[in-house]
Amino acid sequence: MSATDTSRPVNKAKIVILGAGPAGMSAALYAARAELQPIVLTGSQYGGQAALTHTIENYPGFPEGVGGMQISELFQKQAERFGARFEFDTAEAVDLSQRPFKISTYSQDYLADALIITTGASPNLLNVPGEKALTGKGVSYCATCDGWFFKGKKVVVVGGGDSALEEAIFLTRYASEVTVIHRRDALRAGVILQKRAREANVQFVFDTVVTEIVGVQAVTAVKLRHVKTEETSELATDGVFIFIGHTPNTQLFKGQLELDGKGYIVSDIQMRTSVPGVFAAGEVCDPNYRQVVTSAGMGAAAAIQATRFLEEH
Repeated sequence: MSATDTSRPVNKAKIVILGAGPAGMSAALYAARAELQPIVLTGSQYGGQAALTHTIENYPGFPEGVGGMQISELFQKQAERFGARFEFDTAEAVDLSQRPFKISTYSQDYLADALIITTGASPNLLNVPGEKALTGKGVSYCATCDGWFFKGKKVVVVGGGDSALEEAIFLTRYASEVTVIHRRDALRAGVILQKRAREANVQFVFDTVVTEIVGVQAVTAVKLRHVKTEETSELATDGVFIFIGHTPNTQLFKGQLELDGKGYIVSDIQMRTSVPGVFAAGEVCDPNYRQVVTSAGMGAAAAIQATRFLEEH
């Protein structure tokens, strides 16, 4: 595609939002209520990580809980009511060197006076048989989201870093038995966290990897392999919580925006990035909380700041 190609449709907008998870949906709502008629490019994963959660019980306003896909549809309907436009399209390239910013998809281009990036972060997968099929049926990437469903049940946590142990400790509030499975012979988590985990009666299996997650309608076991002896075994469990890191979806912005050492977009408290007029919200710039409610709040803040930016420019 040539930079001077004039055969492609060009859509002009005051605000373009990349991503349709809680941060993007919330940004769309606030930008639409400011009568900025934002365009939201949903990407390939409509609803973000929230849509993969069977039931969300810690989002305010839903005392009985709400389905992840259901709340995503409600977010969209509310934003559309005020004039947001959702395009089920994926950005393949961006040019942030000048305003209006250019966003290119497979078939068309968008020109935006302000850009809000809410492309999220993807949990690193084990990539073993059964993982994808049982996601939402016992396989989870968020203990805060799903821990309650495992009251009195056995669960395993895969990982050995701070996040894995923090989530394992959290799960002891609900599960009858929590077992951490780690591929190395020592944990990477901090000493204090390790002590807290042992005090919480978290069990540990070292030098071991999960080779398969077993179950049909729900998780029933994990198959294991000892990395040193090659011995295989099977461990009965009701849930598998995977915490082997997240990868922010920031490939498009490398060399154009300031990223931290882990690839997350660097933003300030007002959601501003290193390029004036470009804002970021949600997990694409938040490696700490990764909650629907915090991402939604960041999305609202980004839209408010983008509105102020456009008023000033």
